[in-house]
Amino acid sequence: MTRERLLDLLQQVAAGTVPPAAVADQLALAPFEQLPFATIDHHRAIRQGYPEVVYAAGKTAEQVVAIAERLAEQGDGFLVTRTDDESRNALVRRFPSAVANPVARTVLLEGRSRRSPSPGRALIITAGTSDLPVADEAAVTLEAFGCEAHRLTDVGVAGIHRLLAQGDALQAAQVIIVVAGMDGALPSVVGGLVSCPVIAVPTSVGYGASFGGIAPLLTMLNSCAAGVVVVNIDNGFGAGVAAARILRNAEI
Repeated sequence: MTRERLLDLLQQVAAGTVPPAAVADQLALAPFEQLPFATIDHHRAIRQGYPEVVYAAGKTAEQVVAIAERLAEQGDGFLVTRTDDESRNALVRRFPSAVANPVARTVLLEGRSRRSPSPGRALIITAGTSDLPVADEAAVTLEAFGCEAHRLTDVGVAGIHRLLAQGDALQAAQVIIVVAGMDGALPSVVGGLVSCPVIAVPTSVGYGASFGGIAPLLTMLNSCAAGVVVVNIDNGFGAGVAAARILRNAEI
């Protein structure tokens, strides 16, 4: 249950339109629920504004579906990341209205009441097309959190004129996620062109000397551009959450 839904229920109780017992039923599973293979944090949405996100890697399809069912019963929907074909297909069979993204490896089910959109906008930039799976994970995460995301794709430093031609899009963003592998130089370039926060995401894309993303990670950590922060290798989800929090807190 999100904080907004909880406040709405309490207001209805105060107005006499909803009995207190109904709210007690809604909170019956709070703050967490113990399954044989997982402990689900049902207060995550109240504390942070969005339910616990399910990381599917390493879990069986049955486990992923069971966790998703418990989250869906709270009415706030769910986001499952790093799904494989089996778990993704199982989720869509169980929840036909859920949206699966095979590129991002995500499954998203909207809650009963859609979150109010954030007035700000994020911009997701990819150095190359091979970075799209990580960028898509960030985009789906932003969508789940009610944030608008725009894209600039395949504008890496090998052809920097492609990026420089997008000055209006760069200046219109309130936060920018830059996803890059290989040498990982693109976030520094972007950081030198804008005044908003830049979240750099190194990817494991690249030849052997990129060491599975370590080379771009170190490049990004050593960025000479101010205002560039870095998440872990291939962590599009983490970048999306950070960008969503920046946009949401900017509303206050």
